[in-house]
Amino acid sequence: MFKSLKCSRLTMGHKIVIWTILLVALDQVVKILVHTNMQLHETVEVFPWFNLQYIENPGFAFGMELGSSGAVWGKVVLSLFRLVMIGALIYGIRYLLKRGNAVPKGVIVGAVFILAGAIGNMVDCAFYGLFIEEQNTGFLTGNVIDMIHLPLFKWENAPDFLSFLVGSDGYFFGAIFNVADAYITCAVIYLLLFQYKFFK
Repeated sequence: MFKSLKCSRLTMGHKIVIWTILLVALDQVVKILVHTNMQLHETVEVFPWFNLQYIENPGFAFGMELGSSGAVWGKVVLSLFRLVMIGALIYGIRYLLKRGNAVPKGVIVGAVFILAGAIGNMVDCAFYGLFIEEQNTGFLTGNVIDMIHLPLFKWENAPDFLSFLVGSDGYFFGAIFNVADAYITCAVIYLLLFQYKFFK
């Protein structure tokens, strides 16, 4: 029985599904641990350059929102947009798999991390409004839980076009993000730096 479950017999598609589930599970475990062990806006200094700071993000990247603050329609539109992007990513990965050896493994890995990040944040939007009592906003209108803060160094007088990278405390990198965001960011940087030849 167990011989039939050997990893060597799994197709690439099966491996991608398993890794995506594991990555999403890790993201959700971290978020749940932060929510159940920290107070909202509480900060814990792990290292001088690494803090855990529990916030709830009602919008998308860097706290940007669609519509007025707290607008339900804006959250629903963002959630639907996330769903469309997840569908597009799944379609794209299936297309890459069909091309076989013409696609570097690194491209597939990067795409899987982006997919896992998108699904991780989608879970927050879809269900946290239902199950986190403090939010109580409903289906597709939940807030994303963020917790990673990297106060790397103070950046006085940052250029306007880079101001989103500087927090209210004047530190670069000032944005507070989560594990799913880290998946997406690291994967995009990796693809741009090491897989750019493929995308040409």
